[in-house]
Amino acid sequence: MAGSSFGNILRLTTWGESHGPKVGCVLDGFPAGMELSEEDIQVYLDKRRPGQSSLTTQRRESDLVHIYSGVFEGKTTGTPISLVIDNTDQHSKDYSDLADCFRPGHADFGYYTKYGIRDYRGGGRASARETACRVAAGAVAEKFLKELGITFSFYTAAIGEVVLDPKAYDPSLLYATPTNFPDKKADADATALIEACKARKDSVGGMVRGVISGVPAGIGDPTYLRLDACLASAMMSINASKAVGIGDGVFAGMRYGSQNNDAFYTDEDGVIRTRTNHAGGILGGITDGSDIVISTTFKPTPSIASPQETVMTDGTPKALSIHGRHDPCVVPRAVVVCETMCALVLLDAMLLNMTARAENVKNFYLHRDSTI
Repeated sequence: MAGSSFGNILRLTTWGESHGPKVGCVLDGFPAGMELSEEDIQVYLDKRRPGQSSLTTQRRESDLVHIYSGVFEGKTTGTPISLVIDNTDQHSKDYSDLADCFRPGHADFGYYTKYGIRDYRGGGRASARETACRVAAGAVAEKFLKELGITFSFYTAAIGEVVLDPKAYDPSLLYATPTNFPDKKADADATALIEACKARKDSVGGMVRGVISGVPAGIGDPTYLRLDACLASAMMSINASKAVGIGDGVFAGMRYGSQNNDAFYTDEDGVIRTRTNHAGGILGGITDGSDIVISTTFKPTPSIASPQETVMTDGTPKALSIHGRHDPCVVPRAVVVCETMCALVLLDAMLLNMTARAENVKNFYLHRDSTI
């Protein structure tokens, strides 16, 4: 199966299915010498873990991560880091009536037409269960970036018609509300909306927004390795994502150049900055030193108990109502997935950037400790 790996210097490969015994990943190319423990990673997995409120799937997974390689005496060794998570609460029987039909809004039909076989238990490889691996690996990358002074603020920006009020944004509420809205009123309104959707056997979509601060200017490569393109690709690889915006996103198409351009100036410390940030910190695929701002839109969860029209694998019509344990809204648990995927992309770009100038290579080798 192609497409289970991404990255250039820092390369992630994930494996496993929703109802298999385990899921896991291999993170290769990570620098040696960083302190790393399972506890460092578990903090992020706990943010994604299912079953923590009535607004998420009631699948009960502890999502405990185990480091099987790449760490010795508490530090990364430079060799591939292998991370494994057990699946402990599979209800495969919930999917037995889906073995011979295609769920609307799911990947069933695509997998079947491509491979001639599919794992219908929870979607198999197409399940959002796979994102636990991304979060585990991304936690490692984000720890490194934080040591470089780079910070991440990701949160729910919209669920259905409920939209974050920028004036009510409270950073102390990041990852502190059931919906992951950093806005108490929006959290309450979205909770009521999701509960109403559940009551009528429906689901709802929304948007995750992220702000990455402290990224130096000059990160990213032109053309095919543009940082915004790499970030967008990573976001679009997440289950249920349907659109990505950098900076003002689609709203940039509704302005004039005189309104949209970010004017440059030199601050009192002699640092070149921009007065606004419509570009979201990236121009020409390369960072300009401003905050990176990225928004990802997610569709409503396709697994709903309301009757839907579909067909069997032989083309016979079928009425389908999907039961089992599903998120009525994927957005709250997708926040940390977006955050950690951005961390993986950014660290990969920063490692790649080390080769951009001859002086970087010379400085490394000419000033390297000769006793090693």
